[in-house]
Formats: sequence, structure tokens, C-alpha cells
Amino acid sequence: MSALAYQYVVLRCVPRPDREEFVNVGVLLYCQEAEFLAVEWDVDRQRLAAFAPGLDLDRVCAALEFVSGVCAGDERGGTASTRSLTQRFGFLKAPKSTVVQPGPVHGGVAEDPAAALARLRSQLVG
Repeated sequence: MSALAYQYVVLRCVPRPDREEFVNVGVLLYCQEAEFLAVEWDVDRQRLAAFAPGLDLDRVCAALEFVSGVCAGDERGGTASTRSLTQRFGFLKAPKSTVVQPGPVHGGVAEDPAAALARLRSQLVG
């Protein structure tokens, strides 16, 4: 198998955008050639509660479940999940004014996009 180019964004919990502080909570990876779009996320509730007392942690998890649904193309992602993988990635990487926001787009190459996603989540989240 040859190396495949991919793009990824780190998903950030940004409780107060005015302070420009965030905690990484997930990684979204798209590989067009492999027709792969997936997210891995982990909400450390104790860490986020200490970071942002009063933050609605269920809302954070719901936002990440929505991202999971868009990636999977199921009902959790609403109408966004019915679009092509390229359109879904474009939708998810666009900045939004929610508590979960995407960081900048980065690129890489890997023979196995799923393994690359797991590695990135391990390195960048938590």
C-alpha cells in the first residue's frame, strides 16, 4: 500500500473565545483518496470542569456526537451528513461560534488513515 495524503483539524473546546483559551478534545481526519472521514474525541470531564467551571460538559459531548454523525453519515449529523465526504469535511472544518471549534487545517501522509487518526488523537488530545 502506498502513502495517502490526508488533512486533519484538531477540535478544540473554547468556553470563552474572548480569552483565546482552549483544550483539545478531538481530531477530525479526511483522506479523499481512501474515501475516509472520521473523528476521534475524548472529553476529560474533570480537566474541563477545572479549566472552565460552569461549562455545560453535556453540550460539549453533544457537539462532538454531531461531528461523529456527520462523519458517519448518519442521523446524528442531520442534513450535513447527507452530503459528499468532501462537503462534510468542508462543513466541519469551517469555524463556528460554538463551544467546539476546529483549529487550522494540517496535512500529512500515511498508509492507513485510521491508524494516523488514532496516533494524532493520542498525541494531540488529553
